[in-house]
Amino acid sequence: MARTMKIILFVCTGNLCRSPMAEALMNEQLAGAKVRARSAGTWAADRAQPPAYTVLVMAERGLDVRGHRAHNVTAADMASASLVLAMTRHHVEALRLDFPAHVGKVHLLSEMAGRHFDVPDPFGSSLAVYRQTADIIAAILEQGYERIMAYVMPECPDP
Repeated sequence: MARTMKIILFVCTGNLCRSPMAEALMNEQLAGAKVRARSAGTWAADRAQPPAYTVLVMAERGLDVRGHRAHNVTAADMASASLVLAMTRHHVEALRLDFPAHVGKVHLLSEMAGRHFDVPDPFGSSLAVYRQTADIIAAILEQGYERIMAYVMPECPDP
């Protein structure tokens, strides 16, 4: 029996900056679709709030992440996801090692736009760096939207 709602899971380290940004940006693009984005971290402090700059940068884009709370990626997160998009090659490697049953659904985010690079972590940096990170993620999601959807939609099971 197929799930009605498909899940795209974005993963970074602390689940405070990059993955919540990607989650919010993707959910904005998915409005009305039977797909939702979620996020988690490989080394998150459970229930931690996003930094003020994450909140501000998303608010500048009309998105509210104030209610986001960090959590570590779990086996349940991996099982429920149709696609797992990690910010760095290290995240991809860690997820594939920790969750071998889900290796095939774990990819580097930038690959969705036909590239192969790590999205840098803005944590502790300036507002300008947070804005740049959001711009990078938004560009990947825009350029890679069709490829992302091909992974999660049933009519395109083998992207």
